[in-house]
Amino acid sequence: QVHLEESGGGLVQPGGSLTLSCAASGSSSINVMGWWRQTPGNQREYVSHITSGGSLNYEDSVKGRFTISRDNAKNTVHLRMSSLKPEDTAVYYCYADAYWGKGLPVTVSS
Repeated sequence: QVHLEESGGGLVQPGGSLTLSCAASGSSSINVMGWWRQTPGNQREYVSHITSGGSLNYEDSVKGRFTISRDNAKNTVHLRMSSLKPEDTAVYYCYADAYWGKGLPVTVSS
């Protein structure tokens, strides 16, 4: 059983920045960590991920604005979000292999 502790969500103005963090406990061999997001009435969509070996990817709409990083020794992943837009508003979910976090609300509004 793996537990994911998410932090960093909240309210930010358009054009601002926010960093999401996720720490995994209960395993020392997590391969893939990343983030998905979901808005009411829509399916959960992929945002970004990074493997223990350092390979990573981003969904096209966030490329150039979001940066994902990972600390393998601490089993943590970070998503630095900049140039935020109102359409980035969603609940962001951390995942690690087959496990999901509870979700972090992020609201981009003036």
